[in-house]
Formats: sequence, structure tokens, C-alpha cells
Amino acid sequence: MSVAATSLFRLPDLGEGLTEAALVTWLVHTGDEIAVDQAVAEVETAKSVVELPSPFAGRVVALHGEPGDVIRVGAPVLEVDSGTGDPAPEPDRLELDAHRAEERAGSGNVLIGYGTSGHDGPARRHRAPRADTGPIPVPEPVDPGHAIAVRSPLIRRLARDLGLDLHAITGTGTGGVITRADVLAAATDSPAPAPDLPADLAVATREPFSMLRRAVSDKLTTSRREIPEATVWVDVDATRLWDLRAELRTGADAAPSLTALLAKFVLLALREYPLLASRVGPSGDELITFDEVNLGIATDTPRGLVVPRISRAGALTLSELDRRLSEIAAVASTGHLAPADLAGSTFTLNNYGSFGVDGSAAIINHPEVAILGVGRIIPRPWVVDGQIVPRRIGQLSLVFDHRVCDGGYAAGFLRHIVGSIEHPLGLFRGL
Repeated sequence: MSVAATSLFRLPDLGEGLTEAALVTWLVHTGDEIAVDQAVAEVETAKSVVELPSPFAGRVVALHGEPGDVIRVGAPVLEVDSGTGDPAPEPDRLELDAHRAEERAGSGNVLIGYGTSGHDGPARRHRAPRADTGPIPVPEPVDPGHAIAVRSPLIRRLARDLGLDLHAITGTGTGGVITRADVLAAATDSPAPAPDLPADLAVATREPFSMLRRAVSDKLTTSRREIPEATVWVDVDATRLWDLRAELRTGADAAPSLTALLAKFVLLALREYPLLASRVGPSGDELITFDEVNLGIATDTPRGLVVPRISRAGALTLSELDRRLSEIAAVASTGHLAPADLAGSTFTLNNYGSFGVDGSAAIINHPEVAILGVGRIIPRPWVVDGQIVPRRIGQLSLVFDHRVCDGGYAAGFLRHIVGSIEHPLGLFRGL
């Protein structure tokens, strides 16, 4: 006799170090018939908004979660009745499968555009390099006969970062192993410290951070904590570049954007000063350089600030760079940039002048080692040949990791860009 086969779709391995997603909206309803790879929901990760394709075909019998809920990797998303076939697995078997999926990065279904670790060992999440990669201390057990069952050092690190004592956590994994879910559950159960709120004001609203804001907060905090940064800045006369750009319009073709021109100047300067597009090794005692530059472009979107990457940008012509920037801006505005486009940059350009500001104390996009900010370019009084005349002036600000280079090297990089902006004609033949 045949029986109904209900398949449980769990949130797949998201790759790129992503371990959870927020449900934005359901694209199907209970009772709908769906096909394999049909999008069933939109979810927001820390990097983008993506559609979840179903690995099963059949009739939707249950939806797990409401819009706004945060779903962790391995947690149920929906259930599909595929008709007839083998009986559904027992509940304890499903939990065992979920545990194994958590312990093996690379198992289970994978979203298109995401990857897995590609091995069968303990889960490895890709995290930004840290300077303190030595052994993570764990307090000695109160009871010498009680051993902590933790397979992954990442679980130990997570517990440490959350201020939790592993000895106080009961493991629910096979053989009593403490899983990531156990640590997160313990953190949820632990009372959070009361915020220091003004006694004479009533709270009007409380709004949780979005997935993107949480990721940005974590990255910026890590950057401030780990990078001994320094800043150099200079005013630049961009009048010649401003006027020349207007002359670059050819027929129906628009002139290249100012951001594209600045990006090209940055890439040319990085050929002479490659340390500013390098990385500090995980141990903090080595410098890693690359054969090209992956240029990050700070981009404002309805979801917040993101930094999409232009891969191997130094090899692109000015027109190719301009076209790529336009494509990124169009996709970023929808919130649907692929996660791979938001990782792997080696230097970031932030044209915050478009917001009408002159300067900014930018924070380095960890784990990069430098970021260049460009303020608005506006008419100002400027001294030329002893005379005060109106010129188009802007400010460049370079924030850099002082472990990588000193101020002289950083100043040389800025001078190179200033020379390109103030004397652009000599460069256009090669752009």
C-alpha cells in the first residue's frame, strides 16, 4: 500500500559565512502545487535579498514562519506532500539529519549562487581573519569528572563571544555534543543587560536591527577593534577633470561618471602602491598581496550601505568600469546583489560627496587595509598664480591600517591620485 510522502525543506547552507536569514515574504500558500526549483519565499540575509528555490515538487502542506522571523540554517522552511512513496522519516531521524547538516558545512541543499565548504569534516564558516587566532581558553570544569563535549572550535569561540560558560550548557547533539543551536538557545535564555535609558523619557519605539544592519555593525566593530588605523587627507583642484568630463560626451553616449574616473585613478595608483590593496594574515604577522585589485564600491541602497565588488577591476578599461558601476547600481537598488558580489574586495572607494558632505572619518571595510573617501566637488576660492580664483575643489581622505605602511607611503598614494585629477589629459590615452 502506498502512503503519502511528506518532505521537509530546511533552510540550506547559505555559504559565505551566512548562518541565518530573515523571512521577507512567502511566494506560495498552503495547498499550492509547486515544482522543483520553484521560488517559494524571499529571504533577507546579511548580504542581499534572495529567493529560496524548493528542492521538492508536490503540494505545500505547511509553512514554517511568518514574515520578519529569523530562520537559521537547518531549520524547517516548509513541508511538501510529493504524493506517494516512502513514509516520512521519524521525528528523531529528522533531528539527527538536522544536526549532521549543522556539523557538516557543505551538506544539504545549496542555493543557486551560494557555495559549500566541500568537505565532510566539522563545519567551517568563512569568517574575517582575526589577529587572535590562537587557542581559545575554556574555563576548567567545576566537576573534574565532567568533560565538555564540543567538536568545533567555532562553537567554543561563539560561546566565548557571547559570554557563556560551556559547562552550564546541556548538549542536545549525538552523544551530548554541544551544538551551535544549544549555544544560541543559551544566549537567548540569558538575560541581557538593561540598557542605560534616560529616566525622564518614555520609549517611543523599539526596532530590531535588520540582517544587513547586524552584519554591518559586526564588521565595523571588528574593524575598530582590530585595525590600528590612521588618516591622511588633502584638498584637490578638480577643475580640469570637471571640464574635461563634460567634453567626453560623444553623440548619444554620456560621459563616464565621476565615480568611474576616480575609480580608474585609484586603480592606477594602486599599481604603484599595492600594499594598500593587501591583507594582513590571520596570525597578524604577515602581509598578503594579490596579482590584481578587487575594487569595492560603497553603495547606498534602500536596505543600507553595501560594498559590492568589481572583480579584477584593474584590467578593465574606463568604459568597461563605467558600465560595471552602472550595472551594480541598478541591481543594488533592488537589494538583489548576489552574495558573491559583496565579498572579496581588497580596496574600497567611497564617493560620499554624492550625499553633499565634504569629508568623513570612514571606517575600513574589514578585512581590507584601506579605504578612500571623496567629498563633494564644488566651487571654492583657490589661489592660482598668486590670484584668488573660483575652482572646483574636493577633499580626498585615506584611512589605512598602520600595520601595513607608514604615513609617507599613504601620502604618496594620495599624491598619485591628486596628480591624476589635476592633470588628467596625460592619462586619457591609456584609459
